[in-house]
Amino acid sequence: MRPESVARRITDAVVRRPWLWRLFRWRTQALFDALAPSWETRLGPHHLLALEQAVAGLEPKAVLDVGTGTGKAAIALAAWFPQADVVGVDLSAAMVDEARKHVTERPRFEVADASRLPFPDGSFDLVVLMNAIPFFDELARVTALGGGVVNSYSRGDETPIYVSDERLQRELGRRGFTDFASFTVPPTTAYRARKR
Repeated sequence: MRPESVARRITDAVVRRPWLWRLFRWRTQALFDALAPSWETRLGPHHLLALEQAVAGLEPKAVLDVGTGTGKAAIALAAWFPQADVVGVDLSAAMVDEARKHVTERPRFEVADASRLPFPDGSFDLVVLMNAIPFFDELARVTALGGGVVNSYSRGDETPIYVSDERLQRELGRRGFTDFASFTVPPTTAYRARKR
């Protein structure tokens, strides 16, 4: 089975039933460890366009990039918000190693499981997921009151790890998020919400 199909199936299963992550975690980690050396070849020049629109005008002081991969979104966020503390996390140590090759100081990168983030409650006023599985309870926990969450997809609904705007609004809304907004710069999409 192609990696894209595996990622789509895991995403669909885990978003519907988060407890399944314990069954898929190691397979997902192995998949992305194997993809890490060639990951940069999968990224086009367009992949940050909707994300950039979704965060325009924000002034975060602490930013978390969940599922950072090789760090492209985190590096862009650090450039867009030069005064912010930016950290990228990924389940794959190989991806984090690749990300660290691209920076000297900022952002910083850590290996972490998105279902159990190693940060205190309310640590970040902006949490970004680019092509990453959202663990909604953890997103709500680490996002500060008044802070935002942005889910971004580099190929819209064709992205292997994709969750629809409707599902994002329903799940985030149940956890106290409001002010939902969609952004589209073909082929990329992004969805932003603010924590009340």
